[in-house]
Amino acid sequence: MTVVALFRYPVKSMLGESIPRATITERGILGDRAYAILDTETGVIASAKVPKRWKDLLSFSARFVAEPVHGDAAPPVEITFPDGSTLRSDDEGIDKALSTALGRDVTLISVPPEGSYFEELWPDIEGLTPQQLAPRQLIEDTTIRHEDSGEVISKFDISAFGAPGTFFDLSSLHVLTESTLDRLRELTPDATYDPLRYRPNIVLGGDQAGFVENDWPGSTSTIGDTAAITFSFATMRCVMTTLGQGDLPDDADTLRGIAKHNRIEIPQIGGTWACAGVYAEIAEQGEIAVGDPHSTPVAAAG
Repeated sequence: MTVVALFRYPVKSMLGESIPRATITERGILGDRAYAILDTETGVIASAKVPKRWKDLLSFSARFVAEPVHGDAAPPVEITFPDGSTLRSDDEGIDKALSTALGRDVTLISVPPEGSYFEELWPDIEGLTPQQLAPRQLIEDTTIRHEDSGEVISKFDISAFGAPGTFFDLSSLHVLTESTLDRLRELTPDATYDPLRYRPNIVLGGDQAGFVENDWPGSTSTIGDTAAITFSFATMRCVMTTLGQGDLPDDADTLRGIAKHNRIEIPQIGGTWACAGVYAEIAEQGEIAVGDPHSTPVAAAG
């Protein structure tokens, strides 16, 4: 397979950047989720995974004003607001402007406070989450409140499986194949399966068909000349994939289709979950670019 697209998201839950090249560091793609919005009232890291409160974040976009440099502090980002206006992260009025636009008192941060967490809504979609007792207990144990609809909102530590001190939800790198999206389009032709809904870092294309990355957890592959990644577990999909963003409309069928057609066992968490794509961690740092080859994943010996 080859790399057909690379993405980074300078501000968590805002639209990001399509880039031709990327530096893979021990913390994932350099610059990815370098900033986040902190709700100063609750202390929560804002995420569009709670749409009633934060879906408007997907109406913003962010780009770096200069390329990040490994080992240096992240450069400022330019944020485009829903009305088309722009401000930089180092502008004096950025927090006030964001608070006004989002309707909550917020601040833009680049380092997660100790004990940071995010919240996630579990939409009422059949097959989305496990029905087995133990995995269901995970959701019950993390429930912090309910929406007016009765749907559960869970509380999770930020970067539970990713590099400490980052704003990732679970892992440092997210990989998605065109073959998975093509298969979902075949199975649910009326849904809008656009890669932008799933916020991958790396999109791979090739001749393989079907949900090819389902078999990758536990294996390692190389990208380009130097970088290598180890696949950890399948990517559970959430309500955020159903939300309108950019030119894409609201579309709950994108999540219903995954929940119906691609439920995967995740040993690290337990139970079968609606999945598309795969998480990965960094085995070898390096530079990658669109067009680079991606080797066949090889399982660890033993």
